[in-house]
Amino acid sequence: MDKISTNKAPKAIGPYSQAILLNGMVYTSGQIALDPEQGVIVGDEIKSQTERVMKNLQAVLEEAGTSFDKVVKTTCFIANINDFASFNEVYGKYITSAPARSCVEVKGLPKGALVEVEVIAQA
Repeated sequence: MDKISTNKAPKAIGPYSQAILLNGMVYTSGQIALDPEQGVIVGDEIKSQTERVMKNLQAVLEEAGTSFDKVVKTTCFIANINDFASFNEVYGKYITSAPARSCVEVKGLPKGALVEVEVIAQA
C-alpha cells in the first residue's frame, strides 16, 4: 500500500491521505474546492467549485500515475440537488468514460463547500 501525495492538490485537512495505491487501484479521498496554494475555497457557486475539485482530483491521479480515463467509480456529494445539472456540465468535461457513479445531496461539507468528489481508478 502506497500513500499518494502532491502539492498540486490541497493537503489533507485531517488524518488521511490524498489517495492510496493498492493492488493496481487508486482510491482518492474526497476533494473539495480548496486552492492548493492558499487553502481557501475557490468560487461561490457550483460550476467554479466543481472545476477546482476536478483539477484537484486530476493532480492526485497524475501523481499516482493514472488519469480520469481509468476511473471506474466516482462518488459525488453536492450541497444542493438543484445544482445537479450544473455539476454534471463541469464533471462531464473531465470524466468522459462513463464510470459507475453515485451522486447524493448532503447536509454539509467541510469548510462550507458546495461539492466533494472522490474516485477509484486503475493505476
